[in-house]
Amino acid sequence: MKKYALVIPAIYALTLFAFACNGNKATKNEVNKKLMGKWVSKDGATKLEITEKGFTTDDGQPVTEDYFVQKDTIFTSYQGSRPYTKFLIKSLDDHKLTLFYPDSDLVEFAR
Repeated sequence: MKKYALVIPAIYALTLFAFACNGNKATKNEVNKKLMGKWVSKDGATKLEITEKGFTTDDGQPVTEDYFVQKDTIFTSYQGSRPYTKFLIKSLDDHKLTLFYPDSDLVEFAR
């Protein structure tokens, strides 16, 4: 009887662990699909291209950086170096992207 009392909580814990590890994958891919593409700022001064492998800003000279997304923040780093540069996503849909730059400037992009 004591063995059954230990087996049931262990199975329950493994089930919770499995769901916790796999829970956020669909949401991450959906956001990345909306982000990917070529964007141009409202004033036309800055171009932004987001691909699976890079985050490229072009405001005179193009700079490609590695990036990853957590919730509503894009973290970029030049050739994997730290600290990360943070871009906060204020709004995102299929044709419009609004970002808070690290210096608190609000920049609106369109496709």
